[in-house]
Amino acid sequence: MRILVVDDERTLVKGIKFNLENEGYEVECAYDGAAAVELAREGKFDLMILDLMMPELDGLEACMRIREFSNVPIMMLTAKSEDADKLMGFECGADDYLTKPFNILELKARVRALLRRAAGVQRMQGSVLTTDGFSLNTEERSAFREGQPVNLTAKEYDLIELLMRNPRRVYSRENLMNVVWGYSYAGDYRTVDVHIRRLREKLERNPAEPDHIMTKWGVGYYFKE
Repeated sequence: MRILVVDDERTLVKGIKFNLENEGYEVECAYDGAAAVELAREGKFDLMILDLMMPELDGLEACMRIREFSNVPIMMLTAKSEDADKLMGFECGADDYLTKPFNILELKARVRALLRRAAGVQRMQGSVLTTDGFSLNTEERSAFREGQPVNLTAKEYDLIELLMRNPRRVYSRENLMNVVWGYSYAGDYRTVDVHIRRLREKLERNPAEPDHIMTKWGVGYYFKE
């Protein structure tokens, strides 16, 4: 597994690289957002860890540019803890968000969770999930709306596959965080709301009045066939 770590704090990068390499990962490093985008274009990575505040190009802009050509899982690092910053990261296509200072054990746990979900450990090979508006090819982890490919991030794909595999089952936001993200998010469940909204925008004919990705008010979300 190849991981790209990008942060202008070289000491921090060195520490992350050391710990991830001890876990058996191949780690490449960069120190600004522009370099991150170029490396993402040139190399095949299984995961990227991007700092929010960097020279040349900040992490949000780098994340958006990478999302133009890649669905690789992206974890954002930041010294900021405000909810608005976290939500902005998810809006730009990040799959996870970790606030500095952090415990290296938590970082490694989140890395494992992202890679496990990206690998589709729980998906069935050769299966196609369909509804009247869109479909998923779970072998290729690809999505289509009315026959046209739709670009989903790793977490967006995991979320819609879970819902489609379990139609009519209502999941609370806490349930979805635990199942899709692989751990509790310490109460910051608006992450789920952001991903649900993006899925509706990408897959539903009318995102304001969805036909399939439904809300059960006060409870959670479910998929209607």
